[in-house]
Amino acid sequence: MTLPRIAHQRAIIDRRTLAEAVTRAVVDAGGDPSRARPTVVEHLRAALAHGRDELARRLRGKPSAGYECAQGQAFLVDQLVRVIHDYVIGHVYRASNRTTGERIAVLAVGGYGRGEMAPHSDVDIAFVTPNKPTAWCEQVIEAMLYFLWDLGLKVGHSSRSLDETVRMAKGDLTIRTALLEGRYVWGDRAVYEECSRRFWAEVGAGTERQFVAEKLAERNERHKRLGDSRYVVEPNVKEGKGGLRDLHTLYWIGKYVHKVRDPSELVDVGLLTAAEYRAFHRAENFFWAVRCHLHMITRRAEDRLTFDLQREVAARMAFADRPGKSSVERFMQFFFLQAKQVGSLTGVFMAQLDEQFARTKPGFFAALRQRRKRTVSGFPLVADKVSVPGDDFFAQDPARLLEIFVVADKHGLEIHPEAMRLARRDAGLIDGSVRKDPRANALFLELLTSRHDPETVLRWMNEAGVFGRFIPDFGRVVAQMQFDMYHHYTVDEHTIRAIGLLARIEKGEEREPHPLASNVVQKVASRRVLYVATLLHDIAKGRRGDHSILGAEVARKLCPRLGLSAAETELVSWLVRWHLLMSATAFKRDLADYKTIADFAAQVQSAERLRLLLILTIVDIRAVGPGIWNSWKRQLLGDLFIQTEEMLRLGHKQHGRPERIAAKKKAVGELLKERAALIGTVGRQLSDAYWIAEPEDIIALNLQQMDAALGEPLSVEAHYYSARGATLVTVLAADHAGLFYRLAGAIHLAGGNIIDARIHTTRNGLAVDNFLVQDPLGRPLNEARHIERLKASIADALSNRVKLMPQLAARPLARPRAEAFDVQPIVIYDNKASNRFTVVEVGARDRPALLGRLAHALFDSRLVVHSAHIATYGERAVDTFYVTDILGEKVTSETRLRNLEKRLLDAAEDRGPTGSSGSVADPSATAAAA
Repeated sequence: MTLPRIAHQRAIIDRRTLAEAVTRAVVDAGGDPSRARPTVVEHLRAALAHGRDELARRLRGKPSAGYECAQGQAFLVDQLVRVIHDYVIGHVYRASNRTTGERIAVLAVGGYGRGEMAPHSDVDIAFVTPNKPTAWCEQVIEAMLYFLWDLGLKVGHSSRSLDETVRMAKGDLTIRTALLEGRYVWGDRAVYEECSRRFWAEVGAGTERQFVAEKLAERNERHKRLGDSRYVVEPNVKEGKGGLRDLHTLYWIGKYVHKVRDPSELVDVGLLTAAEYRAFHRAENFFWAVRCHLHMITRRAEDRLTFDLQREVAARMAFADRPGKSSVERFMQFFFLQAKQVGSLTGVFMAQLDEQFARTKPGFFAALRQRRKRTVSGFPLVADKVSVPGDDFFAQDPARLLEIFVVADKHGLEIHPEAMRLARRDAGLIDGSVRKDPRANALFLELLTSRHDPETVLRWMNEAGVFGRFIPDFGRVVAQMQFDMYHHYTVDEHTIRAIGLLARIEKGEEREPHPLASNVVQKVASRRVLYVATLLHDIAKGRRGDHSILGAEVARKLCPRLGLSAAETELVSWLVRWHLLMSATAFKRDLADYKTIADFAAQVQSAERLRLLLILTIVDIRAVGPGIWNSWKRQLLGDLFIQTEEMLRLGHKQHGRPERIAAKKKAVGELLKERAALIGTVGRQLSDAYWIAEPEDIIALNLQQMDAALGEPLSVEAHYYSARGATLVTVLAADHAGLFYRLAGAIHLAGGNIIDARIHTTRNGLAVDNFLVQDPLGRPLNEARHIERLKASIADALSNRVKLMPQLAARPLARPRAEAFDVQPIVIYDNKASNRFTVVEVGARDRPALLGRLAHALFDSRLVVHSAHIATYGERAVDTFYVTDILGEKVTSETRLRNLEKRLLDAAEDRGPTGSSGSVADPSATAAAA
């Protein structure tokens, strides 16, 4: 294999000029290579730097020319290796009469062998000798390596004889793959050609099936290690699912089985069509462009497209903002569409390879099975996969594009890759008339509400492009990412995962993590409504305006087409419009406040709506990504559901409250066992709101701490709380003004990050404050020294031994990934959400000490914090406080509210007061999208 011709290659590096400069350096040093070495290295470094600058200039001029940059980089390294080789054997270790064993072939292997390198990729070189390397060979190889290292290149190298190379390639898949792409760079060509001949004759022959199986297993393990989804929002361009390595795997397999010399030859051997190869080439060129930009921006081998780099790469590749969609979101959508294309190519490639293998050795029984063709619902089965009888099968009746997926789901079968290839090709046949066809809509609804495995089959339908063609509004969100740290997947992948989770809950497969939802789903009367609402809840993401409102409008138009009644349509529309309401209420409001439940119940209005909304909320949050759902959220949503259901059923929330508290006390008693008497002693000081708000395990810990701390002015205890992967810090102290901000500030100064806080005051004036705390990396504070530092910091803060705010101001802020996002702070206050308190909600970029700064601003405003509710959505924090003035009254003065707003905005800003203004609006305006 040789490199393609590089345009204006001498502008990158002129090897002859460089070689002459190196020779002059030796002459100037009196023929002494050791004296000439520093000058030689400087010449080589200058050539490398100049070449990289030229390639960077070309990429800036043609930002999507990934192949050109990657091939130019390989060309640059080739010339340097050749000059170094000639200098070493010509001046450093000259051998005028070399033996037959003193020959070296320099091979480029791996990606470098393929002739494609990112600017800071490893330089993988194999030195091959006819026999065991002689002393001269070892000296030459060592000298060459030292020159390459002096240039700052990361070199992966091997030095082996021909026999050793063949033996190791037979036993090691990695070595075999590297040699598969071995390319002659310089040195003894005869040795290289003998190495190539023996590789194919002794290593490759007869091991094709084994190589394919091992490469696919290796690929699957790599996918599993990196998240097993091509739709993760910080993808790895090289190793991630649907990335460069998957394309390379196809090429390796094609080369090993058919000895193709270039990916374009995959068409000649029947593994790809011409159109599919063009898609292969487009995807690879794009990924190479992205990877080269990443390396140039970071000046290192960086292959992960992190949030902070996405924006810069998008700008370099000339993606622009469009209405409702930022440049970075458009860039990432194009990225995921290419990754999706790679997945499709992999399917058809492997199907063709399977057929080729089957034709080579069919065997008697395989041939007999081929003659006995089976069908299912009119679709032929090929290798136990649903296929189609002819090339024009879908053209005869485009509704079959939906039916094939319904059949596959109903019978638990896979779809044959050749049928998927035809479905992808013919998806364009789905036009307005097909979308209006009652049979086609009935088929789609049957699949969506399937009791089998709708997630898998809907994902196939999406991969084929049929989903987006039949539901054009869904097509608009295919591969669309949301530029934030909260959502882990693209909108289409998130939606399909939510539908799959809903199906598993309905089948009882999620009973352990979701016991309430598993019971409630059995009482749902509007099953079709629930599935359609799950499909449509994020359908309007990426448009200008509130996606909940716009999505409700989409539902009103689409549901009748799908065959839903007017009542079902109205219910779906309501669920889409308010699908964030339950999470916003549960996570950002005080559920012990009567008004919270009353307002929520007034919005929901019926028990059926409540059941549907609970399940939709759960699957929406769970499908956001790993680590988002936890038992704390499960408890809050469960409490809100139970209290609201009771109000809707009985008309008054207070009815049944004593029974709920009694049940909670009984559960706590079972945890306390022989110490259950604490419920009737120290527990008598706790209010009903406390018993409703806290979970049983935390109450049990609080009661024991209260008993042990009787008569103590301060008690601080810390326990690992596995439900949240955090440390539960409980502080008991005499309640007084400013207590909350001092505690929050002290925890931050001790290196803690508060992820949740619950504030209570007993009937005798004791503050019982529970904080969930992690370190800056999101881990619990488990080490004894961390706990002691935390306790000491709290004691110092409460005794005024430290000047808290100056120390917080002086403490350097971490520069987390959240810095990649522009989060404008906003303050909302609401005097209608509670009968007793003013509710203040602050949205800002999440950062260390944010809660402490906000709490101090409230203290400075002479307000008393009665409860705090902390919610984080990736890079964005929403902290809600229930406050009164020092006389226990709501804050109603507009002037005072405006001053409060300014203080909170200043506290929320990273760089001190800005004078910017927030908004006064309905609380639902800041409901965070799940």
